[in-house]
Amino acid sequence: MSDTGAALRAIKLHDPIWITLADGCRLAARIWLPEDAEANPVPAILEYVPYRRRDFTAIRDAMHHRYFAERGYAAVRVDLRGSGDSDGVLEDEYLQRELEDGAEVIAWLARQPWCSGTVGMMGISWGGFNALQVAALRPPALKAIITVASTDDRFADDVHAMGGCLLADCMVWASTMFGFNSRPPDPAVVGDSWRATWQQRLAHGKPWVVEWLSHQTRDAFFKHGSVCEDYGAITAAVFAVGGWADGYSNAVPRLLQGLSCPRKGLIGPWAHNYPYAGRPGPAIGWLQEATRWWDHWLKGRDTGIMAGPKAEPMYRAWMQESVPPLPQYDARDGRWVAEDGWPSPRTEQRRLALNPGTIDAKAGPAKVLFHDTPESVGHAAGEWCAYGYDSELPYDQRVDDAGSLVFDSAPLDSRLEILGAPVAELELSVDRPFAFVAVRLNDVAPTGASTRVTYGLLNLMFREGFANPKPIAPGERYRVAVKLNDIAHAFPQGHRMRLAISTGYWPLVWPSPEPVRLALVAGASTLTIPVRAPRPEDERLPAFGPPESSPALAHVAEHPYRRSRSISRDVATGEVTIETIKDRGRYRLNDTGVTYSGKGVDRYHMRDGQPLSARIDSFYEIGLEGPGWHTRTECRTVVTATKAEFLVSASLDAYEGEARVFADTYSARVPRRTV
Repeated sequence: MSDTGAALRAIKLHDPIWITLADGCRLAARIWLPEDAEANPVPAILEYVPYRRRDFTAIRDAMHHRYFAERGYAAVRVDLRGSGDSDGVLEDEYLQRELEDGAEVIAWLARQPWCSGTVGMMGISWGGFNALQVAALRPPALKAIITVASTDDRFADDVHAMGGCLLADCMVWASTMFGFNSRPPDPAVVGDSWRATWQQRLAHGKPWVVEWLSHQTRDAFFKHGSVCEDYGAITAAVFAVGGWADGYSNAVPRLLQGLSCPRKGLIGPWAHNYPYAGRPGPAIGWLQEATRWWDHWLKGRDTGIMAGPKAEPMYRAWMQESVPPLPQYDARDGRWVAEDGWPSPRTEQRRLALNPGTIDAKAGPAKVLFHDTPESVGHAAGEWCAYGYDSELPYDQRVDDAGSLVFDSAPLDSRLEILGAPVAELELSVDRPFAFVAVRLNDVAPTGASTRVTYGLLNLMFREGFANPKPIAPGERYRVAVKLNDIAHAFPQGHRMRLAISTGYWPLVWPSPEPVRLALVAGASTLTIPVRAPRPEDERLPAFGPPESSPALAHVAEHPYRRSRSISRDVATGEVTIETIKDRGRYRLNDTGVTYSGKGVDRYHMRDGQPLSARIDSFYEIGLEGPGWHTRTECRTVVTATKAEFLVSASLDAYEGEARVFADTYSARVPRRTV
């Protein structure tokens, strides 16, 4: 059985612990270690991210790392090379150096006298990505990983692109990392060298968006770090976790299908959170489940999570009930359902016809429908990746449906549950050489309220695959398949299914250079939905326990995290501005005396009928203050485009106290080749 029912181990926190790599680079670590570990060695669990273990993620880290340590593990939180208090400069995501460093860290952990020689790796987002990628290197001591809110394919659906379309989040996340990379190490840890290290990071802190924009196909840049290139490289056991409100849920079923190593999948209603703090809820006792996973793979105990007479299903998912469209939910009604494998032979792929304005069981005569999408379509889309805060989720889709080509089913005569990825096969042509389609499946209540269930994107240049874009011949007819995001959803009796199609989806997707007229052939186009009949076995699934964690790190919140999203229109010019404010608050950590504050503001601008007026302005400010030192950095990034190029301008200013100690500006022009 798991240590969850045993007496908790006494813990000592060690920080900093320095891990010296083969090339002399030192990585800074924080380790929660059972006090008796040298006499009774324990497995190690590694989380390896660039988000600063002593301040930015310190409050959260204590909640799960101490929890694992008290149950008989060495819980290890390491700053990547070039981040936090570690040596060096961070130059991009998931570079080969990062992954090789991670493998070295795992070998170092396995050699320590307090380690039993077995290691696990876990993380959410960046940490989930590199857990998969390091596992593909097969470090001998790594026996299992937990990857949360990550992807196996960095081009198909990551923050940079989705369906070959350029996501606005590509620019926003690059701006965020521009700010994050400007932070200094902690003088209390690194001593007098902190200013020299800070200046080195500032001088090398170029905006990553220029490099990211330069890769507009699934080239070697995006293949690197995409473990789907060779699923067989991973032999460690994989527990893949996601949330339907997150941007990364598609990877979970793909990993279950593609991997051959031992594996499990779990998708709840959550946004970009660990499930013990999941919102929308219900949150679950995920740390108990994670401990069962670690006990099985790192301690060799039969916890029932994988094998034996009470082995649990491979895949569990939250079947969401229909809800009114709101920009945030505290919780989503639903129930847990499970499948022994994925894809499931019990899922019926039901093919429906898209006739003019309707979704039907049978196709009618072919008829060409013409459609011009206004630039306002997409304003109700919400964020590509929600984090569980207010104003992030898609709201009433009638706002976007009004500017889209819409197909409605008749009111359903019985409840209909789907689990998997719907697919729209569209026979179409467009009148421009650059174009994409956004396809949304909505749940329409008898009141007319329209809730987005799932959606998909396809850049029509990638109709034959992401690696080989094909020019679009205006007026030529193509048949394309648009795979929508995986989802679990129950349509109630009396509701309608709606498929809405548009050639714009701003500001979630960067617009095509010119307005696009779509000609879609109704009668020849289809929608396939993955219908799953309820199973009695679902009612007998073991219940998850209530959320547990260790206490958050003691701190004083001077003002809390606040988030808002607003839309304004200049009637005279036709310009619409969408503003998102991500105020991370200001808090002081009791153990170190460090105060952290951060605030990001992103503004998306576009004028009616003028896609080349699209502009994203991002600003990020970060303050850090400790005994005897105080720094502040301000980063700005602006991205616009012509028909031929993306134009990037950025600036970085750094202050020690009130004195500006660094200032630089950057500009670049990147050819538009596919978007």
